[in-house]
Amino acid sequence: MMRDQESRARLCRCCPSTGPRLRVKRNHAPHVAPELSVTEPDLDALFEAAAAVRERAHAPYSGFAVGAALLDEAGGIHAGCNVENAAYPVGTCAEAGAIAAMIAAGGREIRAILVLADSPDPITPCGACRQRIREFAHPGTPILSGSPEAVRARYTLDQLLPASFGPEHLAHGA
Repeated sequence: MMRDQESRARLCRCCPSTGPRLRVKRNHAPHVAPELSVTEPDLDALFEAAAAVRERAHAPYSGFAVGAALLDEAGGIHAGCNVENAAYPVGTCAEAGAIAAMIAAGGREIRAILVLADSPDPITPCGACRQRIREFAHPGTPILSGSPEAVRARYTLDQLLPASFGPEHLAHGA
């Protein structure tokens, strides 16, 4: 079942729609990343995983349950939910949980991520999670925002975290 209301639109808002795959064109400004796409079956799998894990969120203080699911380089789907704590700063975001699940399963690259919550406006990852995503993703990586009913907004990592600092900035082996 297709949950994306605009399944034929490109992730890159400056490019025209060209078919059933959501795509970011290779080396298309402002994205400098390999071609990234989310197929309809991948999108459905991300949506189902994020919705299921959102039901398990531990959000007794805010009441704001969030589920996140990501697609890794091998096509694996990894999910996480927010886990609040009475000592507020030590809670965990859904995106951080999904990334930890990917790493634990052997994945090393985020090809797409969907964040799902029940909110009147589309939600995006917090600043810390944007940086966490950056560690394992390309600038053109799709970041999708969903409600329980549908995908509501599409971004790329570069749109949410422009001119970002990443692993390539560090000198390795020095």
